[in-house]
Amino acid sequence: MPRTFRTADYASTLKLTVSLEEAVPPNHLARFIVDVVAQLDLAPLYARYGERGGEAIAPEILLGLLFYGYATGVFSSRKLEKATYESLPFRYVAGDLHPDHDTLAHFRKTFLSELKELFVQVLVLAQAAGVLKLGNLSLDGTKIHADASKSKAVSYQRLLELDRQLRAEVDQLFARGEQAEQSDTQAGLVIPDEIALRQERLTQLAQAKAILEARAQARYEAEQAEYQAKVQAREEKARKTKRKPRGKAPKPPTPGPRAKDQYNFTDPESRIMKNSTDAGFDQHYNAQAAVEQGSFLIVANGLSNQPNDKAEALPTLDALAPELGQPAAAALDNGFFSAANITGMEARGIEPYIATGREPSPDLAGVGGGTAGAAAGRRLAGNQDGLQTSDGCGSRDLSPAQMHRGAGHWPY
Repeated sequence: MPRTFRTADYASTLKLTVSLEEAVPPNHLARFIVDVVAQLDLAPLYARYGERGGEAIAPEILLGLLFYGYATGVFSSRKLEKATYESLPFRYVAGDLHPDHDTLAHFRKTFLSELKELFVQVLVLAQAAGVLKLGNLSLDGTKIHADASKSKAVSYQRLLELDRQLRAEVDQLFARGEQAEQSDTQAGLVIPDEIALRQERLTQLAQAKAILEARAQARYEAEQAEYQAKVQAREEKARKTKRKPRGKAPKPPTPGPRAKDQYNFTDPESRIMKNSTDAGFDQHYNAQAAVEQGSFLIVANGLSNQPNDKAEALPTLDALAPELGQPAAAALDNGFFSAANITGMEARGIEPYIATGREPSPDLAGVGGGTAGAAAGRRLAGNQDGLQTSDGCGSRDLSPAQMHRGAGHWPY
């Protein structure tokens, strides 16, 4: 007997009446967003609107669209506008209104500082509802591509070469100017304009050089602090064991810019960083997020142009809103491992759980009143408060040795 199939009657389907109440059930995220926005204090937003003008779309509608877009991965204002026509949850959040992309983009740009405060209000509401219980955090970072091309970047060594080249050209142009005055001919060359052009370029190179030197100084100070901590730990270990420490002594950092340090003229604040997805390098920013492990809510974030994550742990933790309270512990991968982060987290009352890589560093012994392994690998008591990992056989607490050697997998 031949098999039968269900077919669709598209002409009848087009005539169906769809109820948003059915399409967006009570437990749907869109309903949650609308309910949360209704509880926020939007007085600062309303205060920014003028008394005159046409009928404006209420801030809570625009805010709800942005929040729901962020939660579902829709960030473009044009895509948000389109979604209010084509997506039923978006249509519900918009109240069957269709704000154009210019309105959405202008709202986001105008109220950017207020939006940051409203995100904190959302977290406070989640805390009051029992959804967020600030306990253990997980920190991690990602690279965000800058709107700049590597072809517009120049190294410090090349900056010096260009500086010498342009100065030589300026001297030559001054000499040609004197010759032109004597011979009363310009030979088709507007010498003052050419000199002004090169002097402008020299000014730009000087600015780039100053920025690279400032970055190099900041890097040197950070490396010097880490070097001194390693030396002190090494000396302390030798004093306690009364033996010469094994391995090579820490190498002191070298001050000043490096030949390959780069500056980008299109986006000077961006920097060359290793891509997160492959082994290549590009112009990036370094974005950080701190996630509460129980609720998976992002409770703090950060953005910088530091290529290395080591300098990002403490600023990200400091970005945590005071209204949310104090976390008990934080788990970080080995990209964050440093003596400064261990002591800094302990000074803030946050238990550091930082993977050290495949082998622990003998030079970090003695940090934070014990070994680095003890500081980075102390275990929180109890299943509820313990940091856990999953190895395919269910969840289990990480042992101190696994924490210290980075054998565990963090629950990001």
